[in-house]
Amino acid sequence: MMKAFIVEDEPLARDELKYLLKRSRQVEVVGEAEGIEDAMSDIPRLKPDLVFLDIELAEGNGLQLAKQLAELDPAPALIFATAYDEFALQAFELYAFDYLLKPFDEKRIRQTLDKLVKLRKIGEDESRTKSPLRTSAEQTGKMAVLIDDRIVLIDRDTILFIGLIEGKTIIKTEENEYKMGDPLIVLEKKLDNRSFLRVHRGFIVNVTHISEIQPWFNSTYNLIMSDGSNIPVSRTYVKELKQLIGF
Repeated sequence: MMKAFIVEDEPLARDELKYLLKRSRQVEVVGEAEGIEDAMSDIPRLKPDLVFLDIELAEGNGLQLAKQLAELDPAPALIFATAYDEFALQAFELYAFDYLLKPFDEKRIRQTLDKLVKLRKIGEDESRTKSPLRTSAEQTGKMAVLIDDRIVLIDRDTILFIGLIEGKTIIKTEENEYKMGDPLIVLEKKLDNRSFLRVHRGFIVNVTHISEIQPWFNSTYNLIMSDGSNIPVSRTYVKELKQLIGF
């Protein structure tokens, strides 16, 4: 059973969410908080698998808290639960696993939990096969991703880039484009660090498919990929790119 933590400053909404999660029989609520300070005190200690997070809190902003939670190791899956749909894009840019709107819909919550369970199972299966059978993604060159309730195996060498575009994570390969709701951080852990590099908070590229590096303003760059795609490089990641490529 997964462990969940709720960050919500409205008692009625918090109680309703706890009730629906209990009914799912997939989640144990191990803690709750009304604001950022209490959440950051308890979450690292309790190590929940997922955090349900409101955006408009009486004490602080949920987006601010999400940035801090994303730095934890292991980082919990972030599920925003809010009445404000206008923050959806910002939420996914912060690696949100999902975005639920109030009033809560039990079926929608179950869909989110089912999806998370499937992703966790993929990760567990990969961990079990890695050592004794040597059939992990590291040996096979395949990456397993969940797309529309299907587990798709993608050849990592064919991936040009993975990016966050309009709230959806896009895996662009030489021949296909896959869309999913999973945050970049989930996919990043499945990649080969020797070939893949994060160049922007919303983009990871396969450096073997970079055709051209174009200087841009304020010491940033644009990458032209082998298919002609234009990928931005933020100043935060320029040093790593230069070290890896050697320019």
